[in-house]
Amino acid sequence: MALQYLESQRNAQPELADWYSALADLYQRKLWHQLTAKLEQFVALAVVQAGDALIQLYHNFITDFETKINLLKLAHFAVVVSRQYSEKDAAIIYLEGIIEKLHATRELRIEEPILYVKMQIAALNLEKGDQKECKKLIDEGKSTLDSMTDVDPSVHASYYWVSSQYHKSRKEFAEFYKSALLYLAYTSVESLSASFKLDLASDLSLSALLGDNIYNFGELLAHPIINSLIGTKVEWLYHILQAFNSGNLIRYQELCQIHNTALSAQPALVENERKLLEKINILCLMEIIFSRPSEERTIPLSIIAEKTKLSIEDVEYLLMKALSVHLIEGIVDQVDGTVYISWVQPRVLGIPQIKSLHSRLNSWAGKVRMALSTVEAETPDLIGHDTA
Repeated sequence: MALQYLESQRNAQPELADWYSALADLYQRKLWHQLTAKLEQFVALAVVQAGDALIQLYHNFITDFETKINLLKLAHFAVVVSRQYSEKDAAIIYLEGIIEKLHATRELRIEEPILYVKMQIAALNLEKGDQKECKKLIDEGKSTLDSMTDVDPSVHASYYWVSSQYHKSRKEFAEFYKSALLYLAYTSVESLSASFKLDLASDLSLSALLGDNIYNFGELLAHPIINSLIGTKVEWLYHILQAFNSGNLIRYQELCQIHNTALSAQPALVENERKLLEKINILCLMEIIFSRPSEERTIPLSIIAEKTKLSIEDVEYLLMKALSVHLIEGIVDQVDGTVYISWVQPRVLGIPQIKSLHSRLNSWAGKVRMALSTVEAETPDLIGHDTA
């Protein structure tokens, strides 16, 4: 039956005759590994993605040897095939059948392919609007993932992708940001389409700006995905991220004026205007602290007020907020109008910040050398004194 199907397809699609001949040859010779590799290449061809071509390929050909190939590869094929079903429920039923077949093999390490398939079922449930069932599968997936070792990156990626989309649907910005970055940690950016990268970079940028307790933009700005914004209609997002990362309040205000129309078209940014202003002010505060020499840990509130364009009262509130979310540790002295900073949360630094740090380290090293010279000059020759 499998060979008959390939023969019929070879006749029906002469332009793919060589592909079908190669598949038939490997199938007859039972070279399952090579056949799997060939199928991966074939499935990736855009020409066979139309209609239900892959569904037919699966049911008429792959089913004949599906449990003889690598089971995770089988799961990969099954997920691609499921995307060709026009009805979400039909796709879910198909994938549940795959899970039954995987269980029936009684092979070791079937948790991996089963989890991969379950995450696609979770994604389909989310697309149907069934957040509850999606969340249930995500939670189960997390428990399974935590119990496994040496997990294939594709399985991690599938879990974090579905998790990110669940949080996106609920407008949980910080959770989406974390899951999406973890998805990228297990995914090759080069393998993603340009439109997919642009959408993901836009979503990540917005979630970084709007997410609670996200005050470090260095990791996102250092990731290749962010370059997808450059040269597009949403390049302004890239520049706003840079302004936030460097705590540049004036630059942020300039960008808000220049790109007012684009910003107004983003309801989430409009709704959270005050929250964004508070966040950039906190980052401006952190930049003030970071740029000062280590021996100048006591900062007059007037200096912070001048940089942030806030009143002293608002600066005190800003410091309380930064202390409450553990971005800094220190003591505010309202009588003297100062703040003593004992610790600042570590950050992923950009090139200008690294240059500033380099300059400060050189200054510190110079002071250490001077102190050492002074100590050496003032210390008597103890060895010579002892022998005298």
